[in-house]
Amino acid sequence: MAITLWKDKESKKLEPTLFSVTAEQQAQAIGSEGNNINKSTQLRRYFEEVVRLNTQAKAKGADMDLILPQVHMLVAKVVYAQGRRLVSSSFVEMMKSGINQINDKDDLQVFANFFESFIGFYKMHGPK
Repeated sequence: MAITLWKDKESKKLEPTLFSVTAEQQAQAIGSEGNNINKSTQLRRYFEEVVRLNTQAKAKGADMDLILPQVHMLVAKVVYAQGRRLVSSSFVEMMKSGINQINDKDDLQVFANFFESFIGFYKMHGPK
């Protein structure tokens, strides 16, 4: 299931239910895929990476031309994890959907906030 970060990026209007309905729907779908895949510790690794990159982007003098390639490299990392059967194709698609919308630090901030919401819901809906 694809995610949409912005309702209207030019006027800085977020998709209103991104951090609630969308994040919970993603967590339910990905959390229902079984106990041997999408473990919360594995997903948190990617969340922590997004937070790290977001922190870099917020720093004074940050060069997004250096940060964006690292953000987009996360796609390769989650695909690699999928190949090792650590994450599902649904998680990969969610990550691709969000990451492909990241073009600047505002997009990265919104995706980091979405991912934080997703992780919160995943704790409830994910494997125990």
